[in-house]
Amino acid sequence: MRFDLIVGFVDPNITEKVIATAKESGATGDVIIQGKGSGMEQSSFLGLSIQDKTDIVLFVVEEHHTDKIIKSVSDQCNIEEHGNGILIALKIDKVAGLSNQIKKIRENLNTEQL
Repeated sequence: MRFDLIVGFVDPNITEKVIATAKESGATGDVIIQGKGSGMEQSSFLGLSIQDKTDIVLFVVEEHHTDKIIKSVSDQCNIEEHGNGILIALKIDKVAGLSNQIKKIRENLNTEQL
């Protein structure tokens, strides 16, 4: 099996919906990291930079699920709307620690038409 890392930088108000949508589309787990970021338009107050809160959501997924997950999350969570977030996918060369999830991943692959 080959895996991808889907990284989402999303508005904290939609994080739970992003996770639920990704899991409905084949993701088997997630990690959430809280962060701060600024978009194209930098804001400041009294000379200090104002950064919005953002959640960084990570999913290690079987590569056949990547496109479906990104499309579903993008469509259902309105990722293209200003301020909602960004999704990226990166190839993973090696992975360890997924033995408990492999059974579920295989079940997902067997029931889906790729």
